Amino acid sequence: MIRVTRIVVASALLLMISSLAALAQTPRERERLIRQVRHELVMMPYYGLFDHLTFEIGPNGKVVLSGSVTRPTLKSEAENVVKTIEGVETVENRIEVLPLSPDDDRLRLAVFRAVYGQAGLDRYALQAVPSIHIIAKNGHVVLEGLVNNEADKNLAGMQAKGVQGVFSVKNNLRVEK
Repeated sequence: MIRVTRIVVASALLLMISSLAALAQTPRERERLIRQVRHELVMMPYYGLFDHLTFEIGPNGKVVLSGSVTRPTLKSEAENVVKTIEGVETVENRIEVLPLSPDDDRLRLAVFRAVYGQAGLDRYALQAVPSIHIIAKNGHVVLEGLVNNEADKNLAGMQAKGVQGVFSVKNNLRVEK
């Protein structure tokens, strides 16, 4: 009886281990998944420079979406496009929908003009989705995205701080390595 129990337990353990191994992602599969999720998010028709989306790939095909968007439909669209990607099993949607505010809309445009109108930073506007994203919420501005060097990061932050009506600026721009 004890032998049969041990054999059953050992068989169950082997089955569980083989199932976990099948769920584990190889580095190549993980890179493919990262590229595909990034591509799908950036290609959404209404995703723009006043939105910022990030994601994490977890174990067993779980994708966690986060960031801020100006349109509620963009939040649900992001979740829906990621769900269709092969290898994605579950999606946790932590995307924040920014409140509707004419003052924040005015700030977004003013910060856009200040940042992208500055000589040297204007080249970042030439991409399909500009790499400097401007998030405005209740008068507070966050700069997100990627720039070529530390000088561009600092210049963008100074330009945003100089906009009338901005209470604070958090400069989360990353410098390309």
